[in-house]
Amino acid sequence: MNQLQRIQNKIKSSDSIALELSRLKNDGKKVVFTNGCFDILHKGHVTYLALASEQGDVLVLGLNSDDSVRRLGKGDDRPVNSVDARAMVIASLEFVDYVVEFNEDTPYELISIIQPDVLVKGGDYDPEEVDERSKRYIVGRDVVLENNGKVKTIDLVDGFSTTGIIKKLKDDN
Repeated sequence: MNQLQRIQNKIKSSDSIALELSRLKNDGKKVVFTNGCFDILHKGHVTYLALASEQGDVLVLGLNSDDSVRRLGKGDDRPVNSVDARAMVIASLEFVDYVVEFNEDTPYELISIIQPDVLVKGGDYDPEEVDERSKRYIVGRDVVLENNGKVKTIDLVDGFSTTGIIKKLKDDN
């Protein structure tokens, strides 16, 4: 298998990932899940994903579809890169094992399918927050905790955000 095929094989549907993860869990592997838009990959993303991968054996990344990104209200010009392009870039990272697109507003359904051992979000979230209306609430925490999993956060890298990069590009023009 060539490198391009290896990368493409890491991009899965929610149906195929469930089967793959079932096999891996039966082999005793600890599954970690995180999600996001990952529109313009930057140092903050790479640092976050590398640290997330260290929380277990298999890192699954839920990737917002283009429609899902637009519904998040990040701006009319978002996403900059299509879901196919974003998935390919993310899947090329050696510490990301699988990328799964989701079209819903939140990854709750995907988390319910995957049943990760560890759910990871950025430091702007709070694993102890129970109010679902709070911006710091971690969607899917209930699913993970009910299955004796863990919910963790990873500090963000100051000065790196896709929104900030886009703003800088617009200001420079």
